[in-house]
Amino acid sequence: MYQLSPLGDLLKNKKEESHNENFILDSTRIFMKAFHLLLFDGSLIFPECILIFGLILLLMIDSTSDQKDIPWLYFISSTSLVMSITALLFRWREEPMISFSGNFQSNNFNEIFQFLILLCSTLCIPLSVEYIECTEMVITEFLLFVLTATLGGMFLCGANDLITIFVAPECFSLCSYLLSGYTKKDVRSNEATMKYLLMGGAFYSEIELQEIVNGLINTQMYNSPGISIALIFITVGIGFKLSPAPSHQWTPDVYEGVRSIRRQKDHPKMIISWLLRTNQIRWFYFSIFSTLKSNGFDLILYIREEVVAFLSVTSKVAASASATRIFDIPFYFSSNEWHLLLEILAILSMIFGNLIAITQTSMKRMLAYSSIGQIGYVIIGIIVGDSNGGYASMITYMLFYISMNLGTFACIVSFGLRTGTDNIRDYAGLYTKDPFLALSFALCLLSLGGLPPLAGFFGKLHLFWCGWQAGLYFLVSIGLLTSVVSIYYYLKIIKLLMTGRNQEITPHVRNYRRSPLSLRSNNSIELSMIVCVIASTIPGISMNPIIEIAQDTLF
Repeated sequence: MYQLSPLGDLLKNKKEESHNENFILDSTRIFMKAFHLLLFDGSLIFPECILIFGLILLLMIDSTSDQKDIPWLYFISSTSLVMSITALLFRWREEPMISFSGNFQSNNFNEIFQFLILLCSTLCIPLSVEYIECTEMVITEFLLFVLTATLGGMFLCGANDLITIFVAPECFSLCSYLLSGYTKKDVRSNEATMKYLLMGGAFYSEIELQEIVNGLINTQMYNSPGISIALIFITVGIGFKLSPAPSHQWTPDVYEGVRSIRRQKDHPKMIISWLLRTNQIRWFYFSIFSTLKSNGFDLILYIREEVVAFLSVTSKVAASASATRIFDIPFYFSSNEWHLLLEILAILSMIFGNLIAITQTSMKRMLAYSSIGQIGYVIIGIIVGDSNGGYASMITYMLFYISMNLGTFACIVSFGLRTGTDNIRDYAGLYTKDPFLALSFALCLLSLGGLPPLAGFFGKLHLFWCGWQAGLYFLVSIGLLTSVVSIYYYLKIIKLLMTGRNQEITPHVRNYRRSPLSLRSNNSIELSMIVCVIASTIPGISMNPIIEIAQDTLF
């Protein structure tokens, strides 16, 4: 065997020492650079860091606790969101800053969208408390998915680079797919998740394709070749999250998701044997409300409406934030082209969404098509832009839309937990059994329709007025006509809620019982409902301060 000479051994040792020194120097350099980023750039994403810390705490508690302490998990999630909102408010009106080598920008305009996303998540989590208490499914994953999706949406709002704009929505989208398929035993939930996943991958691959072909990575590159093709690809990709027509196919299926079933006056053993016999236990996770009543137990298999509420609002807020930046900066000199594209999408959305909503029998599918029409109104603000107060009107209407939509879903959650149904006809006569729920539901629907003096009316009025001043006469006229159509099907539901004739009251409402208030379950849903109902009514009266705050956030 070949042996090294003493000189060879010395050279080998010197080489190893030099290699070790270089490794230590490189590691130190990387560590110092990471520390520099964390110290100087990390302060610019302090609200996001709070959410990351909350995620770590959730994982630690879930992995170290033998008995999952659900109230603590709920408290940590809500506290993280509230602290992030507080951090954003303390940072308000600071000078715009660009960090992480130009990939992330912090300014008031981006932060107001981040505030809206955090507000959505904060109001959505209390809707799941009933689910936390009544089911044996693990809730940690649900909270992790919600916080991670919120984190991805916040990074998307502040993205200053198309690579970041592509990666951040993937973080949001993956969690959205997992949330929509969280009840994996149900066939319809799996179908909705598969459609959502496949269509999401197809649409976002178009954004990636235009980046590869056109090199449009930095948002400051105005004269990139093939910019018209890139514009079409990006519009289609953003349209998937905004869900305007014709990119809306996933919306009704994901909204409807899982069926809700209620069986009454059966002994628990008879119910379980029925599930086994009919093979329904493969499809559903179920929970038995163990409050014994004179007529037996109640078994409710219900949908995750809080997931739908979360997905219905946060995706639109995040996509609107990215759309304003992408269309206003790299496509500034192609404004005529993207104005035409968005006008077509807005017209199709307002007409198609509101007309199809009339024919729906499922409450959630009706809200899905209604949201397609609502996003057509939001697109008007994006088209108007910064010139005639379009962004301010869009932000104001988006704030009102959050309260109106989440308030509506809070009412659906409360009704669904007690009846297990989603059919619109089954709401007939609800006012005779639960006036508070019926009135809250009616106010949210009237605000969505845009009747005065509710917040939805003033939001639409300001949005349409800005569009009229910008010369979008045909688009505003379509918006006014379709708003009248939306009022029709909202009033049709309200008529069912307020009916007092016994022959029209369904068995679900006839056997409806208000559950006694508990400290953690019903109060959390009703608290979110009250907050959303108040936000859907009172802000319309004091419109000017809200518009002034929104105008102060412009570039």
